[in-house]
Amino acid sequence: MNRELLLHDWLVAGIALAAGAAAGLLLRALMRWLGRHAERTRWRGDDVIVDALRTIAPGAALIAGAAVAATTLPLTARVEGFVNQSLTAVLILIATLSAARVIAGLVQSVAGARTGVAGSASIFVNITRVVVLVMGMLVALETMGVSIAPLVTALGVGGLAVALALQDTLANLFAGVHILASKTVQPGDYIRLSSGEEGYVVDINWRNTVVRNLSNNLVIIPNGRLARTNMTNFTQPEQQLSISVQVGVGYESDLEHVERVTLDVVDSVMADINGAVPDHEGAVRFHTFADSRINFTVILGVGEFSDQYRIKHEFIKRLHQRFRAEGISIPAPTRTVAVHRDEFQTAPVPHQRDAPPSLLSDGGR
Repeated sequence: MNRELLLHDWLVAGIALAAGAAAGLLLRALMRWLGRHAERTRWRGDDVIVDALRTIAPGAALIAGAAVAATTLPLTARVEGFVNQSLTAVLILIATLSAARVIAGLVQSVAGARTGVAGSASIFVNITRVVVLVMGMLVALETMGVSIAPLVTALGVGGLAVALALQDTLANLFAGVHILASKTVQPGDYIRLSSGEEGYVVDINWRNTVVRNLSNNLVIIPNGRLARTNMTNFTQPEQQLSISVQVGVGYESDLEHVERVTLDVVDSVMADINGAVPDHEGAVRFHTFADSRINFTVILGVGEFSDQYRIKHEFIKRLHQRFRAEGISIPAPTRTVAVHRDEFQTAPVPHQRDAPPSLLSDGGR
């Protein structure tokens, strides 16, 4: 300290701190106003940016006021350097937190826009956030005068030991990255595993893939298992599906009439029911002479996997009603059993007591 602190020094420093605080409050109010306007836009990225600026802008104003206050005080070169380094490190940490929030939010926004479903691939969000935070902390330590070269070396050696101890976790991490990078599975897809689990992919995080089945329960599948198993993706390459319904009519039915009636019902269902494909061209294919009826397949179009149950339900109701109105029968399975009696009846075998006396007497001898 070059001289003693005077009241004037404290007043100037206090004014600088008050000015920084006032600027922080004004910036916070400005960010709140910008946030209300950002909510009206379709792009979610501006919401993320404004939300991050709500933290960094007031913090930067306070730090600027503290820096100005420090310059007005008669501090020694050592103390002034320490104060400047500390304020710079705090500003870097605030900027790092804000940058991590912005980048993670933008990554999540892009992932949601690519899938088109309200799902998230949090593995990319978490990796991005961790990378930004680590880089910011290293820069802050370097600003404070801490050499980060030994720290990086220690982290490398420790990371090798951790990698050996967490082989399963790292295997699931890289499997999740591979799944998302290859685009075999995306959040929002409906999948079915060879082991029987099926449902909508809700999230792919650093360890597990979360699947929500039609019963609204969550199924947790390790990423490594998902990458190794056989799987059917009902959403790719396109979300619309074709489903088949099996129907049968009696042998006395006019098949041309049956086909026309069935296609009329298909068209009505495709046009009226939510989840159907209005421009789907229905198809009827007769294929089997069964025991009591002629079987055929009806092909319907659905918008996505879970819509098929509602479409089938409505189609069967309408087809049954229309068949009854048109006099088309859907016979139940029947079988005729013929019983044939033998013309020759076997003579009864005589009992031992009815045998001739001579046989009895011979047996006695």
